[in-house]
Amino acid sequence: MGETSSNKTFNVGVIGYGMSASTFHIPFITSTPSLKLYSILQRKPSDSSSAPRDYPHLKHHTSLESFLADPELDVVVVTTPPETHFAFAQQALQAGKHVFVEKPFVPSSAQADELIKLADEKKRSICVYQNRRWDSDFLTVRKLVTDGLLGRIVEFETHFDRYRAEKPTNWKGSLKMDQGGSALYDLGTHLVDQVYTLFGMPQGVFAKLVSQRDGLCLGPENPDLEPDSVNLQLFYADALIVHVRIGVMSVETKQPRFWIRGTKGSYHKTGLDPQEPQIKSGMKINDAEFGKEGPEWNGSLTTVGQDGKITEESCPNVKPETYSKIYELFAHALQGRCDVPVPASQAKDVLRILEAARESAKTKREVELS
Repeated sequence: MGETSSNKTFNVGVIGYGMSASTFHIPFITSTPSLKLYSILQRKPSDSSSAPRDYPHLKHHTSLESFLADPELDVVVVTTPPETHFAFAQQALQAGKHVFVEKPFVPSSAQADELIKLADEKKRSICVYQNRRWDSDFLTVRKLVTDGLLGRIVEFETHFDRYRAEKPTNWKGSLKMDQGGSALYDLGTHLVDQVYTLFGMPQGVFAKLVSQRDGLCLGPENPDLEPDSVNLQLFYADALIVHVRIGVMSVETKQPRFWIRGTKGSYHKTGLDPQEPQIKSGMKINDAEFGKEGPEWNGSLTTVGQDGKITEESCPNVKPETYSKIYELFAHALQGRCDVPVPASQAKDVLRILEAARESAKTKREVELS
């Protein structure tokens, strides 16, 4: 990374002005003391969506060339659909900017490698927005696992299930896997990244990628299927088996989230982290209730004592760090105070797991990972 200062404030420019920018990035950029929201690139402002109208005091651009040519711009945040990530990140790095990229990072691990090498050459940082590392339920799981309260983990089940009978009309319903689309790259990136954060690279992957809406499976008979649902098994050296499940035909009032079994206990949780719906409902990210769930969403912790007695108790989430934390750590990394919170090398590993899942689904066999 180039010259840094522990006191420097970095000018941040955002590419794109859709839901990702307005919900997941701009509120956190503007609340991070050493970051300054400086410019926005929106190619076609409209009556319904206009960055110049909403932020008249910023610099605004409709072309990438003028946006990147600004010598005062330090950091580029890429919030556009995933098929654009590689080209935007590459050009930003070539222009000497640090880069923060929405997930999925890029559509392939080969492209990730290219960007990692370019960032090294340019002495610039890349961070990937794997914000769900800062979901409160995941932080709770991480504490339970690292503290050893559940013992050695033997089975780990993670879900992102919903009832979505209709296909999305945005890029999530149109992009192919080769472009970073489908449920595997959209939601699967989140779940696999969380598993990777806990356990590292698996030894093997077995996958079924399906369209629950159409009743079809990816495989030799349907080689071009774009899955809306995912069932992965990840295998680890100590006999740990991880199940990663995504579905769009789950009719539940409380959707499953985690089910973890260890040699000393189990943990069960329903419901998704509330930060996204809270922001969409208008809650401010500095609100005291931001990131908190009601007690009705507490997990269930079951442990076995030294006397062999099994006890079940309510397990509330740990205190929320919220998605503010990834921006705080990224800013600290730019100042040279810590490492990038989600380096591109880790995002590349997650892409390798997703690519193994695609191969497994097509060949109907387990794929080994070195």
